[in-house]
Amino acid sequence: MTSVRDRPSSTPSAKSTPAVNDLNRANGSTGSQPKAESNVAVKLQQVNMVYPNGSRALIDVNLHVQRGSFLFVTGPSGSGKSTLLKLLYGAERPTQGDVIVNDLDLATLKGDRLSMLRRRIGIVFQDYKLIPKRTVSENVAFVLWAQGFNRKEIHRRLLPTLRMVGLHDKANRFPDELSGGEQQRVSIARAIVNTPPILLADEPTGNLDADNSWQVIKILKKLNAVGITVIVTTHDDRLVRMSNHPVVQLQNGRLFKVPS
Repeated sequence: MTSVRDRPSSTPSAKSTPAVNDLNRANGSTGSQPKAESNVAVKLQQVNMVYPNGSRALIDVNLHVQRGSFLFVTGPSGSGKSTLLKLLYGAERPTQGDVIVNDLDLATLKGDRLSMLRRRIGIVFQDYKLIPKRTVSENVAFVLWAQGFNRKEIHRRLLPTLRMVGLHDKANRFPDELSGGEQQRVSIARAIVNTPPILLADEPTGNLDADNSWQVIKILKKLNAVGITVIVTTHDDRLVRMSNHPVVQLQNGRLFKVPS
C-alpha cells in the first residue's frame, strides 16, 4: 500500500513563459489554485477494483496527491493504470474503498453533480479522440460550446490556449493535416481550455516518437507551473527519468512508491 504526499515539484516560473501568461489572463487565473478545504487534490483509500469476470485491476490502493503536484503513474500494460484514471473521473466505480477528488467523494456523485465534476477535470487520451471533420479551433472550442460558454468567452480563451501548445498558426487545419504530436497537442488544448484544476493524461506519449513525446511532457510541465495538478500514466521510463517528478508504480494492481 502506498501513500503519496509529495510537495508540488519544482518547476520553471510561469512568469517566464509568455504563453502561460496569456492563458492565465484569458482564463482569469492568477497562477494559483483557489483556496480549498484541503490541500489534497486526489485521495484513494483502500481502493479495490474487481471486474465481473473476476479480474482484479486494483488491490488495496492508497494514494494522496497534493494540489499543484505532478505525478507519474508507471507500470506495464494491464497493470491497472487506465483503471486508476477512470476512477478519478468517474468512468468506473471501485468495488471497495473511497475515491475523493477535489474534496468530493465520487461515490456520492450522480447525474448533474458527476457531470459538473468532470467539467473540472481535463482528460488527455493516448488516441487523441479528435473530431475528424472539425478544425483545430473547433475541436478545442467544442468543450466550451458544450458547457454553455458564449461566443465572446470562447474567443477570449481559444487563442491563448492554442499558443500554450504551440498551435496558434494551425487553428484552421483539420486533424488529418497534422502530425501525431500536433494532434496530441490539440487534445491537450481541448483538455485545458476551460482551466481545470486537475489534468489526467493516459499514456499521452504512447503513439509518439521521442522528440514529440518530450514536447508533450514540456507542455504538461508548463501547465503544472500554472498550478494545475497533473497525473500522467506512462510506460516510458526514459521520460520519467528526464522529468524529475514523483513516481508511483502499479504492479499487478498494487501501487508502490518509486524512490527518487
